[in-house]
Amino acid sequence: MAKKPEEIKPGLPAWQGTFGDLMNLLLCFFVLLFSMANMDAAKFEEVAASFSQAFSVFSGGEMAIGEGALIGDGVSQLSQLSAYVTSMGLAQSGEDSDESEKAVGDMNQEELMEAAEEEQLEASAELAEKIEQALEEGEIDNMVSLNYTSQYVELTIQGSILFDSGKTEIKEDAIPVIDKVGQILETFAGGTIDIEGHTDNVPMSGGGKYANNDELSAGRALSVFYYLTENTTLDPSKIVHTGRGQYDPIADNTTDEGRARNRRVEIRIYNPLSASY
Repeated sequence: MAKKPEEIKPGLPAWQGTFGDLMNLLLCFFVLLFSMANMDAAKFEEVAASFSQAFSVFSGGEMAIGEGALIGDGVSQLSQLSAYVTSMGLAQSGEDSDESEKAVGDMNQEELMEAAEEEQLEASAELAEKIEQALEEGEIDNMVSLNYTSQYVELTIQGSILFDSGKTEIKEDAIPVIDKVGQILETFAGGTIDIEGHTDNVPMSGGGKYANNDELSAGRALSVFYYLTENTTLDPSKIVHTGRGQYDPIADNTTDEGRARNRRVEIRIYNPLSASY
């Protein structure tokens, strides 16, 4: 008996329908991605530069423009700012949550960044006030100067207090100062601590251990790092130490007074709202 031929159903094969659905989904997905990334380049460059300085979101700052992955990440992080401001700022004011969300929704990107930075600045100011009181109680406020930004509180110790000229060994009479600074760090530094060594622009001479100011500044920052990790309970993994050499002066290097101010060690304590915390 002859085999009955297989009946051919009218219409497209089933796999073509599934394939068509997949293509439609992919098209919608890429249109969505394009709509998220489609923003004014000049405006985004300003936003990226601001985030680089204030929040350290982009490792490349405004130079990241043109790299698609970073632009996508930036848009994503901007969209999360409203939630950040709600949780850190407006929500703390006691407003109704619905009203807070509506207020945040009415804010543009610039207003959101300003609100977030203001919140960070307040956090740094509160931390600075506590640290300043600790410096006064420890009677080292005349040897350690204090400053703060929206990201951190900065303690500055002049190089002449800590080191002899051209040396990286901490002087004996500076040990009590470092000990009290270490106690302050143990009390108030819950996140990242950044130790930076700085010098003036006078070239190294005499064929000593360090060939230039870059090496000297790095060696001094490292000496402070070693002392703190060996004599406190601070977590070494949260301490960053770098040497900036002569490249970040805070005074005029043409005068003795200016050069003395430039020879310094800065210790930064990041506040809990900082991106580097």
